[in-house]
Formats: sequence, C-alpha cells, structure tokens
Amino acid sequence: MRVTALRAARVFDGTRLVDHPTVVLDRGHVVATGVDVPGAVDLGDVTVLPGMIDVHVHLAFDAGTDPVGALAARTPDEVRAAMADAARRHLRAGVTTVRDLGDPDYLSLSLRGDPDLPTIVAAGPPVTTLDGHCHFLGGAVAPGPAAVRAAVRERAERGCDVVKIMASGGTMTKGTAQHLPQFEVAELRAAVDEAHRHGLPVVAHAHATAGIEAALAAGVDGLEHVSFWTADGIDDRPDLIDEIARRQVAVGASIGAAPLSDADRAAVLLAEPDRAEVFARVPKIMAVYRRLIEAGAVVVAGTDAGIGPAKQHPSLPNAVPQLVGLGMTPLDALRAVTSVAAEVCGLAGRKGRLAPGFDADLVVVAGDPLTDPAAVHDVEAVYRKGRTVA
Repeated sequence: MRVTALRAARVFDGTRLVDHPTVVLDRGHVVATGVDVPGAVDLGDVTVLPGMIDVHVHLAFDAGTDPVGALAARTPDEVRAAMADAARRHLRAGVTTVRDLGDPDYLSLSLRGDPDLPTIVAAGPPVTTLDGHCHFLGGAVAPGPAAVRAAVRERAERGCDVVKIMASGGTMTKGTAQHLPQFEVAELRAAVDEAHRHGLPVVAHAHATAGIEAALAAGVDGLEHVSFWTADGIDDRPDLIDEIARRQVAVGASIGAAPLSDADRAAVLLAEPDRAEVFARVPKIMAVYRRLIEAGAVVVAGTDAGIGPAKQHPSLPNAVPQLVGLGMTPLDALRAVTSVAAEVCGLAGRKGRLAPGFDADLVVVAGDPLTDPAAVHDVEAVYRKGRTVA
C-alpha cells in the first residue's frame, strides 16, 4: 500500500478536534495527523473520526423476535456464516471493532483476523450456572469456585480475549430471574483471580442489584447492563453508583435501541410477553446511566446488538446521540465510542485514536457529529487498517 493523505473539514482524533484536519496513512497504520500535506485527497465537508467500537454485541443472534429459537434452528456452519454477515454490517456502518460477549462453540474466535470483518474481541460462551442465563450457548458450569476456575482456564487455553460471567439472570432465558444473582462472591472472585492469572479481563452481566454488588466485591473489570433490576422495579443505590465511579469499573450501558414500530413492538411482546416489563423500566434504567455519568463513572456503549428487533446489527450509531441525551457532551460521546471504548476492550495503543502507530481504522461521516451527534449515521466511507470498505 502506498501512503495516503486525507484532508477533511474536520478530524476528530479520538480525544479532540485536530487543528489542521489531515490524516496520513501508510501500510495500515496512521503515521501523522494535523500536518499540511501537498496533494492530500480533499474529502470535503465531512468529519473523519476513528472507527467506532461497540463493547457488547452478539453476532450469533439475528435481531429477530425469537433470536434464541433462530439460533437453535441453524447448523454451526450456518451460524458462523450469519455471524460473518452481521459483522460485515457493523463494519459498513463505521463500527470497525466489536466485542462479542457470548456465542456458541467459540465461533467468534474463528472469525478473528478476517480482513473483510471488523476486529473482533471474543469471549466465547459466557460462564453461567446450570440452566442459567444463556446456558444454551454452552457455558454452563457446576457450582463451586473450582468449576468456575476450570471454565476460565478453558477460555484462556482456547485463546479468548475476555471472560464473561453471568452474575445475574436475564429475560432472554426462560427459568432464570433477572432480579436474582447467579453466583456467590467466592465463585465470582475465583473467576477474576483465574482470569487475571492468565492475563484476561472479566466482565460481568449484572442486572440484579445483588449481582452488581457481588461482582464489584469480586473485583471484576467491567459490568454490563447495570440496571439495578429488582423483582418489582429499579433499585435506588447511590452507594453502588459511587463505588463503581470511584473504582472506575467500566460500565457497558445497554443503549443503542432503535425506535420500534407498533407492529414490531407487538411482535416482540407476542414472542416474549416478559418484554413488556423491560419496556416499562427503560426510563428508570436510563436515569441510572445519567447518574453514573454525573458521578464520573467510565460509561461506554454496549448495545447488545442482535438480541431483538430494536437491537439490529449494527446499533452503535444510535448510541452516540443517546449518550448525549444522558448528559455527555458530544465530544465525550465520541470519545466513549472510540478511545475510551478501546481502553475498555484492552486495545489502547492500537484502536480508537488517529495517532501515529495506531491502526488506520477510520470512518468518514457527512456533517459534524460534534454539533449533530446523529451525523454518525451518515457514513460516506470506512477504512479498515487503511483499506477502503466497500
């Protein structure tokens, strides 16, 4: 590949606007920004920013009204092909890195390194209890710290990038309760200890307040959802919000949902009547995220793309204006889906920035997302490691 110099009306480098809006690429990496380059390709009235990063997707789920049933009906080869197709859709929307936090049979690991797909940070099947949340993905373990340690070792040996553990139940899995914890603190602590021994971070699926509290006590690196779900509502726990912020435990906020049509909402409720309770509690969950942001917590977008019609592949572009609506400035919202998300995924130094030595993952959007955050939807070009994406 030859050196490519791009000039635009605006360049956001992952942390700030660049004074001289140019980016120079060479052999898949950024080599310079903010320099005057004669003959640079003038992209016009657009904004160039780092490729965006979704910290929580499920490539194996089809975003239909029955994603679990659809998954069960496919062969492993069909699932893998569908995952690759979903990944390509993320890439075309400017989401150049995704963290897959739950798939069957470690299929996401086999997709890593494909130059036609986004970079994939893979967890494999989440560690869960017998018949626990998402047990159908193959990650169920017997009770006790020893079994949890063995499950973590298996993921390390297979080459997973991160360990996910289900600290509470979830509405997607019949027979589990979203307001109840699934593991004791000692079991969660065993997962963290074993994962850290292998150099892997641990993120916990944690809706239930008791699950959030247990995961924090165990020392997890990240918390997904953090809805403070109870049997009859959403908990008020400012002490836990302050603790999350104080310890800078990364929160993957469950945002990015697209508005549902009446027909789609009716279809979802017909397939999953329990979703009515989820829809009713969403405003209070968003208030929790606002309080976390106000407290100074590390909040990034974990869209859960794939779990239903409101969470299509991709969903991250929806999350940028939603983060602004939750109290972030547009600059901080862009940081949350680029440089901060890269740090959360263990990719600081490689992804999320337009700076010398970083991968040349770029997205070009019409307009200015710093004044109109929804501009991230209007993608004009995507570069993955310096190559344009069709």
